[in-house]
Amino acid sequence: MALSQQIQNTINGIRGHFPTTQALLIPLLHEIQEEQGWVSIESMKSAGEFLELPLSKVREVASFYTMFQLEPIGKVNLQFCVNISCWLNGAEKLVACAEKRLGVSCGETTKDGKYTISEVECLASCGTAPVVQINQDYYENIDVPKLNELLDQAEKDLANNKPVGKSTQVPGVWP
Repeated sequence: MALSQQIQNTINGIRGHFPTTQALLIPLLHEIQEEQGWVSIESMKSAGEFLELPLSKVREVASFYTMFQLEPIGKVNLQFCVNISCWLNGAEKLVACAEKRLGVSCGETTKDGKYTISEVECLASCGTAPVVQINQDYYENIDVPKLNELLDQAEKDLANNKPVGKSTQVPGVWP
């Protein structure tokens, strides 16, 4: 699978702003994921060929960062921070709430393909723990009622074909 012309143009357009070809790998993986929804092994091979990097280097980077999805995920990607601050402030209750409400366990996607639940390490919001990342947006100081409001809004957004995350607003919750 070759990279789309749009991705190639985007990466070639920013090439001069990066000190090495290898430094383009993260932006390239972001572009692939944005276009395809996840980063497949075929996409990694194409990325390596495009940047003249070995597949092992591309896989190393793609598998290290939790921001890259290495298999298909739901339209709503719920990532719960379970590092120490979030855990001590109730992250386990949030994960349990999402699992019960959506009928899947952590690491799974609902049968309808709408939701994926995962636990991640440190979303860098320790002072406002617990935090959940929904698609690209962070929500801090989350408790079970606020999580349920976010899930209600996500369901409405999905039903109305709106992007989930960016339009999801709950009073008193950042963003």
